[in-house]
Amino acid sequence: MNNLNGKKIIVTAGPVWVPIDKVRIITNVFGGALGYEIANEAARQGAEVILLMGPGRVHFTGKEKFKLIKFKYYDEIYKILKKEISSKKYSAIIQSAAIPDYVPVETKSGKIKSGKKELVLKFKPTKKMIDEFRKWDEDIFIVKFKLEVDKNKKELVEIAYKSMLYSKADLMVANQLDNIGTNHEAYLMDPQKNIKTIIGKNNIARELVKEIQKRLN
Repeated sequence: MNNLNGKKIIVTAGPVWVPIDKVRIITNVFGGALGYEIANEAARQGAEVILLMGPGRVHFTGKEKFKLIKFKYYDEIYKILKKEISSKKYSAIIQSAAIPDYVPVETKSGKIKSGKKELVLKFKPTKKMIDEFRKWDEDIFIVKFKLEVDKNKKELVEIAYKSMLYSKADLMVANQLDNIGTNHEAYLMDPQKNIKTIIGKNNIARELVKEIQKRLN
């Protein structure tokens, strides 16, 4: 049964580039595979899905049932999300893209010269766009992702839970960097602190979409 018929959902996935000059960027190691699986699963369940995909490593078949919008930079995804969410036509936003926490204070207009003995770059925090979502649409269902490094399960869960409440998200997917390889392990939690351990990207996508179905219907 396609329980998401009539629902419009945005999924974000992949890395997000931050330029330091015209030819160099700072990025991260994430490829966008989980976001791709989530978009596929939501579409299979009848949702009208837009996938915003950063410059990752996902192979697209051309037969996907969702609309694909590619982007590269932080400013791009911010503008797209603000426009789309502010339209108030979406039921849910699943923010799985690896959004940068910092950007350079200054982006060089040309190319930083090579041959320097030392290169120092100053950074400033990015605007936490997920914390803006409720301002753009107070009713949209928000799924937040949290990644931590070198934390045990209890520490990860506590950090992710506080992060979910701070952003007023409806669901959280918490990940540990060491556990996102072939047997991707994640913790799915809600504001009541119900926690489900899920292993495998396909299973994470399936269980997350199932939980969204339950809550939207």
